[in-house]
Amino acid sequence: MKSIPKINKITVEDLMDVIARGLNDFKQKPSHILLLAIIYPIIGLLAARMAAGYDIIPLIFPIVSGFALLGPIAALGLYELSRRREKDMSLAWRHVFNICHSPAIGSISALGILLTVIFLVWLVTALMLFKTIFGTAEITSIGAFISQVLTTSAGWNLILIGCGVGFVFAVVVLSISVISFPMLLDKDISAALAVQTSVKVVMTNPVPIAVWGTIVAGSMLVGSIPFFVGLCVVMPVLGHSTWHLYRKVVAE
Repeated sequence: MKSIPKINKITVEDLMDVIARGLNDFKQKPSHILLLAIIYPIIGLLAARMAAGYDIIPLIFPIVSGFALLGPIAALGLYELSRRREKDMSLAWRHVFNICHSPAIGSISALGILLTVIFLVWLVTALMLFKTIFGTAEITSIGAFISQVLTTSAGWNLILIGCGVGFVFAVVVLSISVISFPMLLDKDISAALAVQTSVKVVMTNPVPIAVWGTIVAGSMLVGSIPFFVGLCVVMPVLGHSTWHLYRKVVAE
């Protein structure tokens, strides 16, 4: 039975190095097209649903913030490109789909399902919180909803409690997935061992990983303005950087 590998201690300065390496990978193989193909269909579906009614509005922020929860899944192809570049292998786009033939595809799928379930639980929790605070009041327009949230005590309660609950979800996902998917691509191991290693990475490097989580959240927020255009660069760079973070914290 395989055991948790040795975990290296890193510093905040090391995070700057992994981001620089991730940026270099992105420059070598610009992958924003991949993210366009993932992000904009979702945005299109949201826009179409809003055109049919405003009941989806309370879920827009939870869905957008939930991108960070599903980010490790969306970045699988990016991890593979960084892995191949590290080994001086071909970076042709077709190799992005090599993950489907990975020996650990079962573990990757299991962990992906777990993150998807967490994302769905987050959406249900956010909707229940909104209904608990605002009841069944009908939303008549986007402007009215924004005014209701930003100018009333109930709205500020929603913001504060919602951000607090969202923070808990984010910490859980960060802890179990900060290096899990890159490790599964790199080694034929179980999802449980990958998660245990990820949690150990967090426990061994609490401050750097907390800073990393802040960088990810802040970058996603900035990349979402305006119209999510920036995410097409932010997410690939973060994805490539995550591979290098894995290589830095998990000993051979």
